[in-house]
Amino acid sequence: MPDTPIKTEILIHDLKVPISVIDAGAKSLLNRQDAYGPLTDKQIKVLKRIIRNTLTSQRLVNDVLELGRSREGVMNYSDFTVSSLVRAVLVEVFDLADPNAAEIIRKVQDYDELLGAVRQVGVKLKFTKATWESVVRQDAAKVRQILRNLATNALKHRVEQIEIQGNLKERRLVLRVRDDGRGIAPSDHQKIFKTYFTTGGSIENAICSHGLGLAGVMVLLKDMGGDMALESDRGKGAEFIVKIPV
Repeated sequence: MPDTPIKTEILIHDLKVPISVIDAGAKSLLNRQDAYGPLTDKQIKVLKRIIRNTLTSQRLVNDVLELGRSREGVMNYSDFTVSSLVRAVLVEVFDLADPNAAEIIRKVQDYDELLGAVRQVGVKLKFTKATWESVVRQDAAKVRQILRNLATNALKHRVEQIEIQGNLKERRLVLRVRDDGRGIAPSDHQKIFKTYFTTGGSIENAICSHGLGLAGVMVLLKDMGGDMALESDRGKGAEFIVKIPV
């Protein structure tokens, strides 16, 4: 008999098809009004909400499957630039939070132009030209998931802006993600990486707080031979620092 994790991962894998069908159906209704009939503004709003949530579901499914592959030691190495990593993460994050910003990020090519574009949506980037243009070799999907989880958490907890910083040091990609939010008490620094632990007491805070995302990041980093540190205190924001061998 297969064990529970395998059963769970098979179930999660099987969710990909119905989610894709829902996504395709909603997009067809939205984009092919000549074939399916005109829509009211309220109907368009509902369909866009469905599409956003199917995208969220697809990413959750892919993230859980990636965690499963990681536990089994499956690594898919490839070469990629630091700039392509950061751009992909920003697009993924803002596809849900601000689709217009995501579209601008897709089109902007120059680093200085990108700095200006993301500053408008509360993101500050700090990369040297050498680091930004560097090519590294690692499992791109896992690194992208790590940075996306950290950036998403930071955006949820920010007051005004988050900062994403990166550099290469001693054959490691060091990524720092900082928010200017309420911060995390030192007594919670170790607890914050445990599955389902959050710093809020309500259901709403549990949904929107540091939960499964950070636990998943820790699993991926451990399997990749990396590590993560947290610098934070109440009222002083939070900075997560990950070091990934490349």
